[in-house]
Amino acid sequence: MTIDAQSPDDYIAQLPEDRKEAVSKLRETIKKNLPDGFEECINYKMIGYVVPHSRYPDGYHCDPKLPLPFINIASQKNFVALYHMGMYANPDVLDWFVKEYPKHVKTKLDMGKSCIRFKNTQNIPYGLIGELCQKIGPQDWIDIYEQNIKKA
Repeated sequence: MTIDAQSPDDYIAQLPEDRKEAVSKLRETIKKNLPDGFEECINYKMIGYVVPHSRYPDGYHCDPKLPLPFINIASQKNFVALYHMGMYANPDVLDWFVKEYPKHVKTKLDMGKSCIRFKNTQNIPYGLIGELCQKIGPQDWIDIYEQNIKKA
């Protein structure tokens, strides 16, 4: 499901009704818990939270014109997805999340390298997502990125 939106509000407005509440609540959870220094935008046709060029002028190594991505929210065909690059690059954060998830949700964790898939939007652990957002600040993310990803 590709949405051609100009802003996060526009993105949510274009969602099917059964997805609007979950994506809106994920967005608010992230905005409330993400440390200062990240910026909300649309990137890769999703709602994104990035380290802006004003803070990290190098941008993203795949396309330096883009700011450094950190978290994205997307409504995909069969699920709502939360992409968290910090879990991909920081094994401690990934291990913490995988261990905590069953304490919040009865269903099995459906996850890729940085993608958490929620097929049932009633099972999104917003409190846990809020805690996850607090684990890595923008300078921490820049350091992790430069150490693990950019050099590769």
